[in-house]
Amino acid sequence: MVDVARFISERVRTRPAYHVPSAAPAIKLDAMESPYALPMEVRDRWLHALRDVALHRYPAPEHYEHLKTRLARDAGLGPGLGVVLGNGSDEILQNIILATAADVTVIIPAPTFVMYEQIAAILGRRVVPVPLTADFQLDLPALRAALARHSPALLFLAYPNNPTGAIYPRDDVQALLAAEDAIVVVDEAYHPFAQQSFLPALAEHGRLWVVRTLSKQGLAGLRFGWMAADAAWTNEIEKVRLPYNVNSLTIASVEFALDYADVFAAQAERIRAERARLAQALAPLVTVWPSEANFLLFRPPVPADAGRIHAELRSRGILIKNLAASGGALAGCLRVTVGTPAENEAFLAALARAL
Repeated sequence: MVDVARFISERVRTRPAYHVPSAAPAIKLDAMESPYALPMEVRDRWLHALRDVALHRYPAPEHYEHLKTRLARDAGLGPGLGVVLGNGSDEILQNIILATAADVTVIIPAPTFVMYEQIAAILGRRVVPVPLTADFQLDLPALRAALARHSPALLFLAYPNNPTGAIYPRDDVQALLAAEDAIVVVDEAYHPFAQQSFLPALAEHGRLWVVRTLSKQGLAGLRFGWMAADAAWTNEIEKVRLPYNVNSLTIASVEFALDYADVFAAQAERIRAERARLAQALAPLVTVWPSEANFLLFRPPVPADAGRIHAELRSRGILIKNLAASGGALAGCLRVTVGTPAENEAFLAALARAL
């Protein structure tokens, strides 16, 4: 007999594993990936750049440090600020919570990115969700009260938010940064589509940490993320980072990608244009919320139909995200990633039939 309960934490046993659905459908619009692969000529140069990577050696520490310096330079980070690299931004988030003291309460707006709560709860941290307003904006008085009541606190803000797509007013975030005895982690996973950032504010806010990823702009398969903050913080986060957490192929690939930032910027511009067109096309059919990310949250006229619509789209080879089971403010909601024009047209046609 396998005595799971004796050895595995109840925090783990009582939670489901994060489910990633099969990518078998022809049109995959559920995971906020870029629909655009690298142009073939750029891909050939990338493969050439990987030719001499020493796979028989562990990643060289100087390559890790060089990439940190390059990211800091390209982001315009000033002296006194540090950078930590991660195997995707999820690992960065995990290391943040691992490094903080056990009595630090994790505060999150609700709804938001599920991994904040998932990681914090599994690591045994107290999690306090603070509901967003009816239009999916921050409830500033409630958040301020929660920060004061649960100090010391760690506040996660997805900017723009996932799964709503909303970007919070900058003044609201600034007000939260003024909270005493709280660290504010601003997760800028969707920065290429919002084009607003708190990186320039790092020098003036000592308890601001900013997390970025390359996943949403076309490099999800690399699993690469990074965090910037005052070096006093990043020096501590480095202590919980596993050695060689970013592999040699990823380091070389990110260095290469930074040289082709204009290619990814052009792709993001196309996605922003398609986002506007897709939102306009959805408006007569469903309730759709404004988004500054690369996805749109929407609710069908009959919210109870969300599950059926999701299943019908999948049967037609189109996979989107069903958020209806989340309940609360997301009851009856679905989320679609912005795809190519052809993918978006196929989605709209299938949605119209399902409705």
